[in-house]
Amino acid sequence: MVDGFERLTTGVTSIYKSIQKIKRLRMDSIGLKGTHVMCIYYLYTNPEGLTGADLCSKCREDKAGISRILSDLESACLICYKNTGDGRKYRAKAVLTEQGKTCGAKVTRLIEHAAVAGGTGLTDQEREIFYKVLFTISDNLETLCSSIEEGKSL
Repeated sequence: MVDGFERLTTGVTSIYKSIQKIKRLRMDSIGLKGTHVMCIYYLYTNPEGLTGADLCSKCREDKAGISRILSDLESACLICYKNTGDGRKYRAKAVLTEQGKTCGAKVTRLIEHAAVAGGTGLTDQEREIFYKVLFTISDNLETLCSSIEEGKSL
């Protein structure tokens, strides 16, 4: 079982580092940071807009991180906010501007290219099994984290 843990953590870490490097290199080519990728992607795939809380949940990022990213995107004129009447941006839905939509289309193409390249050599069935196993492990580890946080012993 320990060998499986080593293989899992080594594999996941390697994949994560490669994804971060791809994000950094590709975003540099369009003048953005790797941290912006998932927010732009989710805003592009949700044209009705998303709140900061929605993005925290989808991106698995904390409130401060999402706030910084949204501030960067607003400064770059890639997003604007739907008016909520109370002046609070965090509760307002962020939407892509026309420039943001163009950027979102580029980001989505880059993501699709990376996903295809990463899955080279896998059949559709192997890919589905991989994702099923990956998310089962993720869910199990989240449950374990919750138990540890609640003070429950192993």
